[in-house]
Amino acid sequence: MARLLRWRRHGRRLGIALVFVVAGTGLWQFQERQYRDEYTWMGVPGQESLKLTSLHRVFRNAGYLVGWSDVRVGSLWVSYQLNAVEDSDIGSRPSFRSDWRTLWPVKTSSYAKSGYDRGHLAPNYAIAAVHGREAQVDTFFMSNMLPQTPALNRQLWQRLEEAVMDHFAPRFERLQVISGPVYPEHFMDNVFNRVGLVEVPRAFYKIIVAPDASPAKALAFIMPQDVEGDEPLDDYLVNIDEVEDKTGLDFFPDLPDKRAQQLEGQVDLRGWALDDVANKPGRFQ
Repeated sequence: MARLLRWRRHGRRLGIALVFVVAGTGLWQFQERQYRDEYTWMGVPGQESLKLTSLHRVFRNAGYLVGWSDVRVGSLWVSYQLNAVEDSDIGSRPSFRSDWRTLWPVKTSSYAKSGYDRGHLAPNYAIAAVHGREAQVDTFFMSNMLPQTPALNRQLWQRLEEAVMDHFAPRFERLQVISGPVYPEHFMDNVFNRVGLVEVPRAFYKIIVAPDASPAKALAFIMPQDVEGDEPLDDYLVNIDEVEDKTGLDFFPDLPDKRAQQLEGQVDLRGWALDDVANKPGRFQ
């Protein structure tokens, strides 16, 4: 009898969780048209094929969107747009905070003594400079964090974030940026590699598109967790097709096939002047 009561309680909790997920998904579908063009280019990232590990919900924050996975207990992508700004002064650093929208709780203390940093996907500095204080505060949701090694978070990844905002944004009228994690191909190979409930990625990707260039231009990077931090940025260049292959995501679903092949299937450095910043030390080094 006691076992039956326990199963009923678990069933009720699962039912409530499913209602929560369905309601959140429906709310996003209602809001999508309004916010899609503000935070994305050529469509909201979606699944290449139906898989449990790439299934996600979309959270809307000030300044950026999040594709949240209840299986990975982490974001599969964040999407935001940037432009050059004359005054880049930002407010004081906000406090980290939990996100009530996640099915499983991720506390601000979840990474304590793990050896990993709380690594931002949507960056504090760039989002604050372009989108304002409310957006900056929203970048400190724990749903915008994933475990990153200190050498990656504080050095190589930070150097790439700095290059995007300080070097690439002034060269183009507008940038579309998508960042997220890369996990091992087989889910069971990494299922227990977690910080609290959050699965630890093997690497991280960042896709940068200049959509108003003629034709549109793109760069993509995949950076592993085991970096030293002072490597040249261009050591980690890939094409977008490789990122899609490793993540199971379709980043620009509304892009016509011919344009997608041209943009996503090659690494074209023309116009980016990547050599100017590939070996530049980070702001905090």
